[in-house]
Amino acid sequence: MDRYKSFKEFYPYYLSEHANKYTKLLHFIGTSVGLIMLINFLISFNFLFLLLALISGYAFAWIGHFFIEKNKPATFKYPIYSFIGDHKMYLEIILGKHKIF
Repeated sequence: MDRYKSFKEFYPYYLSEHANKYTKLLHFIGTSVGLIMLINFLISFNFLFLLLALISGYAFAWIGHFFIEKNKPATFKYPIYSFIGDHKMYLEIILGKHKIF
């Protein structure tokens, strides 16, 4: 049974797993590249771009978790909430709520 009953309950945990600004930076880079690849897919319908979107988003994030935070990505246990959390944190970084520079 899941520990979190809602995304609202999950998100504080998600943020706690991203305490280091460099982990957030890697997430931001990976999500940015992923979104660019998704746009390229939507323009071209070349499925390679869809694959690259997934790989880039997760690769940058997992590097941050394994080598900087030294924790397991929340994706392993909470894939949907984690995906939503990444994009919410991405938007919050753009809005200046989280400092990465």
